[in-house]
Amino acid sequence: MSAQQIFAMAPLGALIRYSDGTARPPSRFTKKLAAWKRNNGIGRLVRKNPARTCGNGFTLPASITLHAGDLSSAGVILVVVHRTWSLTSDLQFSVAELPRPGMVQIIQTFRDSVELLHLAEDRDAAELWLAKNPHSGARLEVVGDETPPEPAAVAVAA
Repeated sequence: MSAQQIFAMAPLGALIRYSDGTARPPSRFTKKLAAWKRNNGIGRLVRKNPARTCGNGFTLPASITLHAGDLSSAGVILVVVHRTWSLTSDLQFSVAELPRPGMVQIIQTFRDSVELLHLAEDRDAAELWLAKNPHSGARLEVVGDETPPEPAAVAVAA
């Protein structure tokens, strides 16, 4: 799938694999392996940014953002790692996992984009997370069992 298809069909909270299609180099080639890991991995879809025009007429293209992980020390998150790609990216994407019905998304809207702050197992866990991590304008949305996209459109990887 392309980044455009992920933007159009994958829901926030889905686990997305991304790949450039190349084989993983052996571990002894540390620089090649580091470069390969930048273009091959998995992350949770946390934001879909529509295209927008800045004040000087410059247009920012639409993009998707994945939460690739956190860097922490002694249980404290120090850095949140997000990866953002334009919808014209050459990488291939696939949906590895969809959020289960009943899970609760903690969502915040900023300008014209919606960002997933956290995906909790249930409402109690979401309220507890929000109490510990206050965000202004955050809201809770329960993942329903809406009609999923066509299977051919969203290929769930095994």
